[in-house]
Amino acid sequence: MAVLKLYEYPHPILKKKAQKVEKVDDDMRKFLDDMLETMYADAGVGLAAPQVGVSKRVVVIDISHEEEKMDPLYMVNPEIIWKSEEMVCGEEGCLSVPDQRAEVERFAAVKVKYLDYNGKEQELLAEDFLAIAVQHELDHLDGILYIDRISRLKRQMLLKKLEKMRKEKAHQ
Repeated sequence: MAVLKLYEYPHPILKKKAQKVEKVDDDMRKFLDDMLETMYADAGVGLAAPQVGVSKRVVVIDISHEEEKMDPLYMVNPEIIWKSEEMVCGEEGCLSVPDQRAEVERFAAVKVKYLDYNGKEQELLAEDFLAIAVQHELDHLDGILYIDRISRLKRQMLLKKLEKMRKEKAHQ
């Protein structure tokens, strides 16, 4: 397994709609393992293929927060097939928008259809934090970042803070 390079906003690959995966084979499983290792290395709870420079409809998620109880979810060609009427607001961050957070409104629950690590079709009813993580990662597959879901004013403030942080890091 390998830690992959993370692409950060405003890299153009993050705004591209990802392509469907034709089949889940050994190469895809190795890529899924590398994505998971990359996500864990950066203490993330989710990672989409475009964030590591690959425009494919692939995400990994693990909201377990405990190393000894890792519970990764591998999703190939995920698709939301149902959304709750209820909405929730939660603070989100993103490995591609480092050290920034904002409140985002999402569906409280979603049902998602996808291929698993072995290429088997699965359905999952995601609620609470998992529902938020699933929606956040699937947005990446359509070229949408969480900062696209907040007000223009909040987005401008957040991006100014990100730019300031990058300049400070560059001068260290």
